[in-house]
Amino acid sequence: MSKKIVDATASIINELMNRILNKILYEDPFNSDEHRAKKPLYAALVPDEIFKGSHFERRFVTPFGGVWEKLAVTAASVGMGEAHKGYTISGQVRQERLKRIQEVLNKLEHKETEGSRLKPNWDQEINYILDGKGELIPTTVICDVYAKNISTGSAYAFELKAPLPNSDQTKVSKEKIFKLLSMEIPQVENAFFVLPYNPYGKKENYNWSFPKRWFDMINDPVVLIGNEFWDFLGGTGTYKLFISEVNKLGKEYKDRIYREYLGIEPPAQDDFNLI
Repeated sequence: MSKKIVDATASIINELMNRILNKILYEDPFNSDEHRAKKPLYAALVPDEIFKGSHFERRFVTPFGGVWEKLAVTAASVGMGEAHKGYTISGQVRQERLKRIQEVLNKLEHKETEGSRLKPNWDQEINYILDGKGELIPTTVICDVYAKNISTGSAYAFELKAPLPNSDQTKVSKEKIFKLLSMEIPQVENAFFVLPYNPYGKKENYNWSFPKRWFDMINDPVVLIGNEFWDFLGGTGTYKLFISEVNKLGKEYKDRIYREYLGIEPPAQDDFNLI
């Protein structure tokens, strides 16, 4: 199982990086003459290499966004047996539950007439929502990643966001999770808000303000960050395998970028940015 995860991780990262390097080296290289013509003041004050780096960054960050979902599907396919990205889940939610979902979200988003904004409390929120009655309303949710354990039959939905998500993204994800867990005939065992890694290190230190408006990022049971997500998908040790493979590939691609794109030799030791 571990070899499958390592091989699949290498395949996904290699495909992405080779595509980006081909684009940045051949299809859309940094043109210093064009840069100086368009921004002569910038070029007069700042070395070209700075803008060459930002040129690369813009062409790297956007395509990398979808890689987390691909890696998650790979880990879940190996660990659980079935996984899909951009998966549509349909069911029925009682009318009052839908109304209460919007009520809870509004209270989290806006300050009350007097006092501060309501703090998130998952257990209170979901219990209040599930007490709602009324007629059944057909409801569809498209989740970022869907995984099914073929041994147990249990299915799970994941809203997978960048480690520093904005407020609107987080609100949409929480609404989806509420709807999934409010369906009268459950379509998933559970649904989660996921960050693929933690830039703050330990979970208890996570401190990005925007998602904290919507979730208690440390205590809410539907929040998974870093290793707890990857190990949930692929089994214990998956996160370490993933990190080890990315670091190994990183050394190779960093050297190529130094030499082929920046035109300089790599530093003698460049391991301080390993994840």
